[in-house]
Amino acid sequence: MATRILKLALLQERDRGSAALNLDAIESGLREAKAVGAQLVLLQELHNGPYFCQHEHVGEFDRAESIPGESSERVGRLAEELQLVVVASIFERRTAGIYHNTAVVFDRSPKIAGTYRKMHIPDDPAYYEKFYFTPGDLGFNPIQTSIGKLGVLVCWDQWYPEAARLMALAGAEILLYPTAIGWDPSDTQAEKDRQRDAWITVQRGHAIANGVPLAACNRVGFEPAPDGGRGIHFWGSSFVAGPQGELLRQANDDSRELLIADIDMARSEDVRRIWPFLRDRRIDAYGDLLKRFRD
Repeated sequence: MATRILKLALLQERDRGSAALNLDAIESGLREAKAVGAQLVLLQELHNGPYFCQHEHVGEFDRAESIPGESSERVGRLAEELQLVVVASIFERRTAGIYHNTAVVFDRSPKIAGTYRKMHIPDDPAYYEKFYFTPGDLGFNPIQTSIGKLGVLVCWDQWYPEAARLMALAGAEILLYPTAIGWDPSDTQAEKDRQRDAWITVQRGHAIANGVPLAACNRVGFEPAPDGGRGIHFWGSSFVAGPQGELLRQANDDSRELLIADIDMARSEDVRRIWPFLRDRRIDAYGDLLKRFRD
């Protein structure tokens, strides 16, 4: 098949100390991405501020905002000005007492092309997200844009093959993951290496199993815990994989980087012809997937 190249940019950033400074950094990154010809820009999870889920405190809900809201409108204006498709990530205030971790897509316009609310919500030491986020209720539905159908998922979703599969079955042409994941500073280097390798490997597996390219944009840098805990060293390492899981580009693990990758979107068709996993699925035998556990 003829090639169809998509130039993708991942803006791997650190927290700059305030929403205003973070949005300024995002604007600079979007302008830089436009200058090198990017069509699609993926931002990191909860890019407006620090990763506040390291502790549980009701004051953190003040960070949430409505969608549309001030920051989403700013990103939307930039998407229109620069003629970019942008995937943003916002702490959404739906109403008092209901908050979501929400990805927002703009398609070269200030109008919102679609949203996705994070479905899988972790509750682990330093990742106390269940305190803040109501599980998503929009399902696994790709967002149609001028460059194709985007399967947008968020961070913890990236460990679940079911999420990637459902996006692919609904027609997603690429899987995109805004992310915030890092190391506990007290872990050994061997443990840190295992965790990051697992993170990359499981997502490459989603690309392979579904025959689609995939990109994960992680935050970077050390963020101290608000309650005096050990903090998190976000490991960056944002990457882009092709439909056979091949690593096309990968960012560093310790600093801001605008990662650029050219993806041939037509390759998915070729890959699925030689590896027809969707054809050979035994959908008649998967009923037990709806159970929590088989006793």
